[in-house]
Amino acid sequence: MAKHVPVDEQLSAAHTQTIKATLPLVGSKIDEITPIFYQRMFDAHPELLRDTFNRANQKQGAQQKALAASVAHFAMMLVDPARPNLDDLLSRIGHKHVSLGITEDQYQIVHDNLFAAIVEVLGADVVTADVAEAWDEVYWIMARTLVRFEKKRYAELGVPDGKVFHTVTVARRTDLSSDTASFELVARDGDRSLNGFAPGQYISVRRTLADGAGQLRQYSLCNAGGDGTWQITVKKTLGQGSPDGEVSGSIIAGLHAGDELEVSLPTGDLVFDEGTNPVVLISAGIGATPMLGMARHLATRPGKRELVVLHADHDADDAALVEELSQATEQAGGTFHPWFTHGSTLGSTSGRMNLERVELPEGASYYLCGSNGFLQAMRSQLAEREVPAESIHFELFSPNDWLLPA
Repeated sequence: MAKHVPVDEQLSAAHTQTIKATLPLVGSKIDEITPIFYQRMFDAHPELLRDTFNRANQKQGAQQKALAASVAHFAMMLVDPARPNLDDLLSRIGHKHVSLGITEDQYQIVHDNLFAAIVEVLGADVVTADVAEAWDEVYWIMARTLVRFEKKRYAELGVPDGKVFHTVTVARRTDLSSDTASFELVARDGDRSLNGFAPGQYISVRRTLADGAGQLRQYSLCNAGGDGTWQITVKKTLGQGSPDGEVSGSIIAGLHAGDELEVSLPTGDLVFDEGTNPVVLISAGIGATPMLGMARHLATRPGKRELVVLHADHDADDAALVEELSQATEQAGGTFHPWFTHGSTLGSTSGRMNLERVELPEGASYYLCGSNGFLQAMRSQLAEREVPAESIHFELFSPNDWLLPA
């Protein structure tokens, strides 16, 4: 499966100097550039807001900042001789694009509207022909790199470019808490032969809402795979400060056994490394979903690898997936450590997750999923424990995931 996204092109020497000179200004104006960029693009292509971009994220401005800032972030990494490897940053973007069915022609749409917004904000006297050429080169190096990756991933999935969506049937709905439910999905024709997937991957779900918009949201697959079924777990709200998502709310309110659902093929780069070293899974809240898939995968081969599972949640009496995660960990022969800010269960710790007294196995691979703040806190704690950065793999459930440095 395609994961690494090598950047095979270099920025020309002349343009490198221009980007270095203008990058601070462009970066400082991102918050002004992004709303103008999106307004232009959605005015010219309203179908993108209806059927591709998440409207809840747009209202909060999160997705706006993520997409536009990723170009500036990529430019910064191109001109820095000591830059970190670009593979991880581009891999997260590329996999997300594949889950949305993004195609090569859409890069031109983004380019035209983004650069028009840059000129509008900075002025034509600043964005001279030389400056425009330099930023054009940055953008198209990034675009061509992503297009190559996305085409390769579509080929691996066995579909024409962008044709990742199909219809499945809900075989079973299980309500897990007051705002969370799990859905078992099978092929529409009933033969239960959905594509296989790697533990940790996700699918996009498209829901047609009351106004006719086909809104998209990604959900991790949380079953072990291999039996031709997919399982997703959906939480109505994503937590304090996050949008009360239209798609998740629609699913919780109106999706039941026997209903049909439009979904993409599985993708995602938080994939389980099939090695022999120990594994540590760390999650918070609904971030347990990819961890559950990994733990269930290990449970199919108990004792093969040492497993430690750490999970933080809000309310012990109304937490989803904790029991399932504990069971899967036990079946895999691992150890499970839960934290709750309210209430407790047998073996749980009160308060926020703290790794200070947790025994971490030597040479482990770490997989993390949760909010931006949670991941930053966990990565800081792991750094204090001298866990190598290259051993830590993560995924956010926010549109800014590729802007969190690896």
